[in-house]
Amino acid sequence: MAPFIRILLRYGVGGLIGFEVGSQLASDPDVLAVTTVAATAFVGLITEGFYVLAKRLGWKL
Repeated sequence: MAPFIRILLRYGVGGLIGFEVGSQLASDPDVLAVTTVAATAFVGLITEGFYVLAKRLGWKL
């Protein structure tokens, strides 16, 4: 997962701020750790949200 986050950081921030700043952020282990935790939490929340929606609408689980 970390390589994908590093790529997203590099091109996302690089497009907004500049290539050099994007490269520095993408190689910072602290930024990668925080971004990985945030991405994992976001995916978990979306998954649980769909589970709650499925239960409320009576979809087969």
